[in-house]
Amino acid sequence: MSALPALPAFTDVKTIAVLGTGTIGASWTAYFLSRGFQVAAWDPGDGWQQRLHDFIETAWPQLDALGLGANASKDQLTLHETALDCVANADFVQENAPERLQLKRELYAEIDQAMPPACIFATSTSGLILSDLVVDLKTAQRFVVGHPFNPPHLIPLVEVVGSNRTDAAVVDWAMGFYKFIGKHPILIKKEVPGHLANRFQAALWREATLAVVNDLASIADINAAMAQGPGLRLALMGPHMIFNLAGGKGGFQAFYDHFGPAMESWWQTMQGEPELTQVLCDTIIAGLEEEAGTRSIDDLEAERDRKLLAMLKALKAAE
Repeated sequence: MSALPALPAFTDVKTIAVLGTGTIGASWTAYFLSRGFQVAAWDPGDGWQQRLHDFIETAWPQLDALGLGANASKDQLTLHETALDCVANADFVQENAPERLQLKRELYAEIDQAMPPACIFATSTSGLILSDLVVDLKTAQRFVVGHPFNPPHLIPLVEVVGSNRTDAAVVDWAMGFYKFIGKHPILIKKEVPGHLANRFQAALWREATLAVVNDLASIADINAAMAQGPGLRLALMGPHMIFNLAGGKGGFQAFYDHFGPAMESWWQTMQGEPELTQVLCDTIIAGLEEEAGTRSIDDLEAERDRKLLAMLKALKAAE
């Protein structure tokens, strides 16, 4: 393993390479451009160039509404034919390849040692273990997880996780860099499948799926149970802080004393594991189609982003 060179100052990061420009990669590309970076992009798929341009055009008004960074420009994008060319002059890499272990390993092996010596590599993997991805890399100390949430150009959260070979200075640098560019990074101290926030989502979806299996409510009402209730609070504060307030003036101790036994008894009823069969999938799809009505996926995405943008602006104003 090669020695770790001096890491660049955040202000010296000029060019960011984006590997993979699907939903997540395209959103990252738009965000990096909006912060004033030069972005080098690459994707192995057919027609990716036009899809990327189309995404940026759609996202730009949203980013403009949130406030563009100095020197923000859609014209600072370059498209590359190979991953090697894409990372050749990068100061930072954000990788967004599909969630397949072998595919990512092959991509990493291709660019191992091809990046500039001080370049940091971040993967957007939503649940793979980084230590499994970098086992054969000579530059593994420069690799870190930088997991965003869809759509990354709007959602602030980024989970940062190091591997068993990542240099501690790289983890610190990644935390600082994401904060520097306007994100809200959190440090995940241990490698676990799904990191942290996706495990929250998996637990919530398990209960939502069991609600379908047990026919507790319609799909629309199951969705509303979160979106029109606790989901609104969770957009403001996390679960522990919300329950701290649920205890009133007594704080979390009062919540623990009054509601802890009930919560624990509910946990005991949450032992079932739904079997994700095609029949269950079809049931959920039918409910979603009924709830969506005439709205297409594009319509629903636009509605999500419109509401998300309004909420982010409101939260920013409140702060």
